[in-house]
Amino acid sequence: MTPAPLELSAQELESLIERVREKRLLDEDYPKLEALGTTIAYLSQVVNDKSVSIQRLLKMLFGAKTEKTEKVTGKGKATEKDKPQKAKKKKPGHGRNCTPKYTGAEKVLVSHELTHKDSCPLCSTGKIYLEKNPKSLIRVTGGAPLNAVIYEMERLRCNLCGEVFTAATPEGVGEEKYDAGAGAMIALLKYGNGFPFYRLENLQNSLGMPVPSSTQWDIVRDMYLQINPFFWELINQGAAGNILHNDDTTIKILSLINEQAERTGMFTTGIVSIHDHYKIALFYTGRNHAGENITQLLKQRDPKLKPPIQMCDALSRNRPKEFETILANCLSHGRRRFVDIHDNFPDECGYILHAIGQVYKIDAEA
Repeated sequence: MTPAPLELSAQELESLIERVREKRLLDEDYPKLEALGTTIAYLSQVVNDKSVSIQRLLKMLFGAKTEKTEKVTGKGKATEKDKPQKAKKKKPGHGRNCTPKYTGAEKVLVSHELTHKDSCPLCSTGKIYLEKNPKSLIRVTGGAPLNAVIYEMERLRCNLCGEVFTAATPEGVGEEKYDAGAGAMIALLKYGNGFPFYRLENLQNSLGMPVPSSTQWDIVRDMYLQINPFFWELINQGAAGNILHNDDTTIKILSLINEQAERTGMFTTGIVSIHDHYKIALFYTGRNHAGENITQLLKQRDPKLKPPIQMCDALSRNRPKEFETILANCLSHGRRRFVDIHDNFPDECGYILHAIGQVYKIDAEA
């Protein structure tokens, strides 16, 4: 039975505790103590029945503690032999991102003062030949997300007839103030990386190249009709993927909040489809949850293809009801459930956590 609500201020509770210590309770204190005792008993029952929810609440309030197996179980600490060996310190110039990864970088060819088949300046008898692979230097510089260029075209005016002659616009400049690349960059920052229009406005203003937030919206809106066919083609390609990753996150949509609907929830579903060597990211926002959105995606799939592997957590609403998939639930989500209930079932959960740890160890070595 749920106890009746008891409202006590911090000062009242402190006074009650003081009277208990001094053994001078008042008549009105006994109902309060009875209510407190009932509440403690009720909370103990709730903790036993709903320990997972309580632990999640504690994580939200105070932050998650480490989920390493040796910390959770208090035993099975990795030995020096089990720990992965630290890699030797690499020499400078062997970073994580090598030259071929900079696919969008501008390349500048620096010519040598010597030419192909010249005499060797060192030995004077041999000849030097151009090597196939030049030495590369990577230099990363800063700049605004949207760069502005001002073309100042000279004008000449006849002092007799008044005719003005203006220099021709450079080839390839175009007539639009904001080109397609600017629109694509705004859309990527906003919808691909969560960078709000107003923040981009502030950044551009600070760099002396203003782009108002209202203008950004107009640019993205005008791009919609142009890029819409590409969106549908990405859906067609994503539907043919071999592996589908999907998950939901809640969101508030102002235009839907005041609508009268049976379902009040609003979601953004992220679907990553791995098709051959490509990853296609699709986002659906509205009242449908992940299972319904992935159903709409699979309606575009060729029925001759084999069922895709679906990676998601174990929520029932993540699975499509009309199509078959090879379900592969997330191991990290599953492991976390055993971490949550470890205090209640230490032996059973400890066995599972150590077994999963061996999988992680082999994966790290591989």
